[in-house]
Amino acid sequence: MTKTIDITELCLRDAHQSLLATRMAMEDMVPACADIDKAGYWSVECWGGATFDACIRFLNEDPWERLRQFRTLLPNSRLQMLLRAQNLLGYRHYEDSVVDRFVDKAAENGMDVFRIFDALNDIRNIKQSVKAVRRNGKHAQGTICYTVSPLHTTETFVEMAERLLELGCDSICLKDMAALLKPQAAYDIVKGIKTRCGEQVRIHVHTHATTGVTLVSLMKAIEAGADCVDTAISSLSLGPGHNPTESLVAMLDGTGFHAELDKACLHRIKEHFAVLRPRYQAFMSNIIGVETDIFDSQIPGGMISNMESQLKQQGAGDRLAEVFIEVPRVREDAGFPPLVTPSSQIVGTQAVFNVLMGRYKVLSSEFSDLMLGYYGKTPGERDPEVLAMAEAQAKKPAITERPADLLKPEWETLQAAAAALPGFNGSEEDVLTYAMFPQVSAAFFAKRDQGPLNLGRDPEAAKPAADGKPAAAADKALKTPVTYDVKLNGRSHRVSVTPVTE
Repeated sequence: MTKTIDITELCLRDAHQSLLATRMAMEDMVPACADIDKAGYWSVECWGGATFDACIRFLNEDPWERLRQFRTLLPNSRLQMLLRAQNLLGYRHYEDSVVDRFVDKAAENGMDVFRIFDALNDIRNIKQSVKAVRRNGKHAQGTICYTVSPLHTTETFVEMAERLLELGCDSICLKDMAALLKPQAAYDIVKGIKTRCGEQVRIHVHTHATTGVTLVSLMKAIEAGADCVDTAISSLSLGPGHNPTESLVAMLDGTGFHAELDKACLHRIKEHFAVLRPRYQAFMSNIIGVETDIFDSQIPGGMISNMESQLKQQGAGDRLAEVFIEVPRVREDAGFPPLVTPSSQIVGTQAVFNVLMGRYKVLSSEFSDLMLGYYGKTPGERDPEVLAMAEAQAKKPAITERPADLLKPEWETLQAAAAALPGFNGSEEDVLTYAMFPQVSAAFFAKRDQGPLNLGRDPEAAKPAADGKPAAAADKALKTPVTYDVKLNGRSHRVSVTPVTE
């Protein structure tokens, strides 16, 4: 008897986020939706992650309208999103009532499956989102961010799965955002969860293709009992992206497993995106082929290219190797957080600062907050000397509470601030857009009525900026660089940082 393996298709979200800096216009995805809807996927990931940011920052497109369009175009599909738990789709923690309202509106507008993760794997930061999803009668998928360190073992991941199930999660996702998941580890973790928590527990596995080993990892996870794996249609796969859907289907032949996908639909989806992809060449990732150095540095592929850009801006492009060495050291000092949004940006930026200006001569405010517990509890103990530096710079104490417990109710304040902006449409969705990205949303609201941009047709088209003025050309980075002016030994240094997002 063969077992059916479910597939989650990523071409409408993470695939183009990973390969094309999330710049794909909605109009370029619409023609593929009919085939995607009838191909037989368990779910279709189409929202969340960095898409919300990219829609309002670069594409002049309302992300809520994008979700509503997908709901209409994919009537037979489970729509899936990636949610950063208490961070929602932004880069800070939000008070619980904002989390509730965001989940309510996402569900109301058509979302079915919420994949919820916390960058530090802090269960406390996941609890409120899971509760909100369950209250809406939707599928809450609790997520384990996979990483490698002396503190991360099969046992710790299995224990986290137990705790997520105790929260009421409907399924568990093992999420490998940096292609670090080797075949044996995939087998051991999935088998461990099934053994400890029961064969009935639904397990999904998400991984990227960057290191070249993870298609085998998916096979081993399936052999261990995984119920669903994530893939991307072949014309939007590999590199820093994901393993090809068609390859996964073919790999299962003769194994006792099979995926019930319509190959004719897959072929048409492939052909559609094969034609589109070259149009987005201006935003294409520089990573081609395989990057096995990631196993040593633990640095996700997108993070590598952005750090290289940061160093070149400072005339220090030849110091990338030093940053590769420094990132794991900073990560250890911070208690071995997984490198995923926002911890990847925070650790990477601090590593660049350390190389350019000396170890911890300057601390970013975000790194200080990470050290002090304002993003949550890190997996391990933080270096006491660096912790003391963070307290001195931030002028506030370290905390052990769940960060959101320290936040005051903020919905009415957000509502009033959004209502004062030209172009605000009066909806709770607009308030939530403002809450995620206050400056960017102000520019977006003001010019929303001009309609969406398609940078694949005109890659030099003006992009929305915080001041509402067009930029000369489309920037490859997902987020506008943040510039820091820092002083060291009486000399001023200007450092620009471009974040990486998941």
